[in-house]
Amino acid sequence: MAAGIQHTSSRGRGRLRRHAMAEINVTPFVDVMLVLLIVFMVTAPLLTVGVPVDLPKTRAPALGQDREPLSITVRRDGSIFLQKEPIAEAALVDKLKAIAANGYDQRIFVRGDDRVNYGKVMEVMGLLAAAGFTHIGLVTDVVKPKPDQR
Repeated sequence: MAAGIQHTSSRGRGRLRRHAMAEINVTPFVDVMLVLLIVFMVTAPLLTVGVPVDLPKTRAPALGQDREPLSITVRRDGSIFLQKEPIAEAALVDKLKAIAANGYDQRIFVRGDDRVNYGKVMEVMGLLAAAGFTHIGLVTDVVKPKPDQR
C-alpha cells in the first residue's frame, strides 16, 4: 500500500489542498528484516572452528582476543589439524614457522578432544614450545556451575 495524496478543492477558491495519508507502510521494513534474518541464519554456522571435537569442561572464563588465533586441533584418533586443514605432526612446526615469518605473532590455541591421550596433546605443545612459540593456550568448554555452587 503506497502513501497517496488526496486532492480536494477548498471552498470555491480553486486551490487544491493536499492531505497526506497517516498510515505507516511497513512492507519495506519487513522485507529488509527478512533478508537480514536469512543472511544471519546462513552465516552463523560458518563462524565456528571447522573440526568437531568434544572439549573438556572447565569453569575458567573465555579469553578476550583482538585477532583470530591460530588453532591446532588434536582429534580423538590422534590426527592433527592446523585451522581446518589436516597436517602431519612432522610438518606442523615448519608450517607455523612459515606463518610466523610473515609477521603473524599471536596466540596459538590447542584444542584437544577430551578423550584423546593426554600425552598426545602434551607432545604437540612440546613441539610448539621447542620451536620457540611462547603464546600457547589450551581451549576448553565452560561448565555452568550448579545453583548451590558459587
